[in-house]
Amino acid sequence: MKLSDVDIRRYLAEGRIEIDPLPAESQIGAMSVDLQLGSAFQVFPPGKAAFVDLAPPEGHPSQVPDKLMDRVEVPVGEPFFLHPGELVLGITVQRIGLPNDIAGRLDGRSSLARLGLMVHATAHTIDPGWNGRITLEFFNCGRLPLALRPGMRICALSFETLMSPTSKPYAARPDAKYRDQLDPLPSRINLEQP
Repeated sequence: MKLSDVDIRRYLAEGRIEIDPLPAESQIGAMSVDLQLGSAFQVFPPGKAAFVDLAPPEGHPSQVPDKLMDRVEVPVGEPFFLHPGELVLGITVQRIGLPNDIAGRLDGRSSLARLGLMVHATAHTIDPGWNGRITLEFFNCGRLPLALRPGMRICALSFETLMSPTSKPYAARPDAKYRDQLDPLPSRINLEQP
């Protein structure tokens, strides 16, 4: 079941859900918490690679995707421009910590989507046991460049309880490629085991 604003406040007070820094009351909606955009981005610079092989044949070395992107830090008060058809990674200001019996669901804000901003390409589930800032997969499907400003409300995180605690909390898994992330991390698909 989804947590209401009453549940969210209680879970924050009890320390069951961690959000650092704590959200202002204006960031807590009926069943979600608005998160803010951080100042770090990962971008694909032109000409670094001709393509990305998502599943190279056995025996061939894997391309390392993190070498395909460059980190950009946006100064306070300055915008980051996301051009039409462009994919970049961003990060939330807030660090999120979830217990083993609560999952998070990340949603873009409707007002921003109506201008062409997609906040997550596909990764909207925040696993139970997660601890870290959340990487956002921005895509501009509109026709005009969009100015993203660090600190702006960028997405909403809602919470749902599991029927029982998971036996595989994210932070305890040996294959947790994004554990404790504080920066937008590029794809680490090359670390996956077949």
